[in-house]
Amino acid sequence: MTNVIKCISPVDGSVYVERPIATSGEAKAIVDKAHAAQKEWAARPMADRIKLVEAGVKRLGEMNDDVVVELAHMMGRPVRYGGEFGGVNDRAAYMGSIAEEALKPIIVEESDAFERRIVREAHGVVLVIAPWNYPYMTAINTVAPALIAGNTVIIKHASQTVLVGERLVKAFVEAGVPADVFQNIFLDHDTTSSLIAARSFDFINFTGSVGGGQAMEKAAAGTFVPVGLELGGKDPGYVMDDANLDAAVETLIDGAMFNAGQCCCGIERIYVIESLYDAFVEKAVKIVSGYKLGNPLKEETTIGPMAHKRFAAEVRNQISEAISDGATPMIDAALFPEDDGGAYLAPQILTNVNHSMRVMRDESFGPVVGIMKVKDDAEALELMNDCEFGLTASIWTQDASRAAAMGAQLEVGTVFMNRADYVDPGLCWTGCKATGRGGALSVIGFHNLTRPKSYHLKKA
Repeated sequence: MTNVIKCISPVDGSVYVERPIATSGEAKAIVDKAHAAQKEWAARPMADRIKLVEAGVKRLGEMNDDVVVELAHMMGRPVRYGGEFGGVNDRAAYMGSIAEEALKPIIVEESDAFERRIVREAHGVVLVIAPWNYPYMTAINTVAPALIAGNTVIIKHASQTVLVGERLVKAFVEAGVPADVFQNIFLDHDTTSSLIAARSFDFINFTGSVGGGQAMEKAAAGTFVPVGLELGGKDPGYVMDDANLDAAVETLIDGAMFNAGQCCCGIERIYVIESLYDAFVEKAVKIVSGYKLGNPLKEETTIGPMAHKRFAAEVRNQISEAISDGATPMIDAALFPEDDGGAYLAPQILTNVNHSMRVMRDESFGPVVGIMKVKDDAEALELMNDCEFGLTASIWTQDASRAAAMGAQLEVGTVFMNRADYVDPGLCWTGCKATGRGGALSVIGFHNLTRPKSYHLKKA
């Protein structure tokens, strides 16, 4: 077993950074400090906690020039896109703005005879296990409301983005959050599982693979510790006959290809009504053919490498299998000579696809999308639901009632109309089926990071 976490940069395959893994004793000491600090943190006025979280986010923003370059080195996102601070700031600010209302007591009775109320109480110590694809925004979804609600937080970040947890904690502590209230930790899988099984944490939030989620549940089995899970996705888009075609193509293709396709709610399959199909494909091919694959540290690069060569290998395999089974590749590989057979992978659009192909069934999480022609809403609905995952679905139409009617039958956590690949902090970020359970952001996000406590006070 290695005692060091290494981040292998997709830019050039070198070791970009490494950090020592905490021993069991070191990990326990971090957990003990978090438990010891939690009561005092929760006793602070909520307004103070909100101000400190906002100050931590502001301090992170002041580090953005360094963050953007680190992200390019660690997971390959081009520097031209400027990092994630805008989304981090928006989400944290929104959660701060609704905290008082979301967490206020529910008064059932307040009379001369009785006082009956339900309050929201912090769980205690929250473990956030964050992913590499949007390492700051996915983390802040839980970190900000957990701290605001009175929890202490320990963050364990993915090895591919090993510096992110460290930088988040540095920003918040420099802004005034007590050091024991928000801590970073580097752990291996076995120690993580042992800590969870020992009930070291009071709430666990995991974003990652289905296999990772299964490992979390297995470790937590019998502890009764709540576990929030956001796992895989295979999000569909559907273009109806009355759609704004140009807007649909631009948004859905961007949703499929941005961040080299490595988005939790990225578009991985598209269904287009037959009357618009040919025009949609033609416009989509033109957009993707204009991308510039290359070194993410160069301003002209519009699509960088995937975060690791093993991720790219899985996408290549899905594309190759689909073509062998009859799919048609629409993007000329000669347009992307930078495709090196490793982490750098040319984007691809596939037509003549069907649901017997893995590229339309398994999570790809890369710059590939299959486009299918459908005859009507019923066929589209059947295909959109023909999936083990259920995160988001994107419907394109001018008729909101038609979209809502289809949305009521879609097995997903979020239904979009005329947009895609977006997280609205005012709405619950959630999923169903193999995508996981629980929910982040919104009022419901606060409820998941606290527990209800009832008071029944008889006065006479």
